[in-house]
Amino acid sequence: MEWPPRVNVKGRARTNHCDTFATRRRRWGDRLATTLCIMNTTRPFRFGVVAAQARSGDDWQAKARRVEALGYATLVVPDGLRYILAPLPALAVAAAATQTLRVGTYVIDNDFRNPVLLAKDAATIDFLSNGRFELGLGAGRPDAAEDNQLLGIPFESGAARLARLAAALQAIKNAWSESSPLSPRPAQRPRPPILVAASGKQMLALAAREADIIALGTAPTATEDDVLQKIVLIREAAGQRFDGIELNLNLMAVADQVPQHISRRMNLTAQALADAGAASAVVGTTEQMCETLQARRERLGVSYIMVADELMEAFAPVVQRLSGH
Repeated sequence: MEWPPRVNVKGRARTNHCDTFATRRRRWGDRLATTLCIMNTTRPFRFGVVAAQARSGDDWQAKARRVEALGYATLVVPDGLRYILAPLPALAVAAAATQTLRVGTYVIDNDFRNPVLLAKDAATIDFLSNGRFELGLGAGRPDAAEDNQLLGIPFESGAARLARLAAALQAIKNAWSESSPLSPRPAQRPRPPILVAASGKQMLALAAREADIIALGTAPTATEDDVLQKIVLIREAAGQRFDGIELNLNLMAVADQVPQHISRRMNLTAQALADAGAASAVVGTTEQMCETLQARRERLGVSYIMVADELMEAFAPVVQRLSGH
């Protein structure tokens, strides 16, 4: 195997980023330039849809089947007490309504549930779906204090919540181990994949040590360079396991569309995000969007891409062209 690896996408030899090592060194320093030379960019693309609401049970099942029909690999549901469906029951119904679609949490707030009971619930969905579940976890959004208050639990410091998440990850892995007395056993072996959402340095380090998939927590306007700084921290903390980690990013702009909460709360358009160099934006034709994602995979190693259900139809041509490649 060539080291560092090169990627050839659709017959075009991509530039080896070590060719610009000196330039990168001046911009970012030695450790970032070195990381650019060892980034694994060969992982195939997969795509998911983030959904949280439905008009009815029938509507939710129809949405899950549509996600599957469009070629997406996963349907994921966030966590929260207000405005959205409870993730685990919703995912169980989605799995029952589909044949191949994987389902997952994006992400469970660790403060809300006992980790052993969560492990059992997740194992049950994985068992009943014939191995199609992915567990996403986080330490709680910065604005989650109101949900904690509704539950009657304190919203503690980031350091305290991170420590609890680290303990929960170990408890869940133990509950899924061969020696665990819990049943049912997950269908996937050795266990279902674990995704950890991370933004700050300590969370990124924990995710690098424990997660199979890392959801990169970034602002909608974060640039590729902003994302790259987080990946550098992951690379350093992960060590030899880095190449086995799947990196995930949630898009905020597709073609000429943005989710309603982005346009209403932030008054941003797809073109404005693209003009700002946001890594969360892919705009233009299908071909241009594919080229953008391929270039970012080469530079950043990000291969698992999410979009909101509002954007899934507009993004479907890209999914059909790049999935598995």
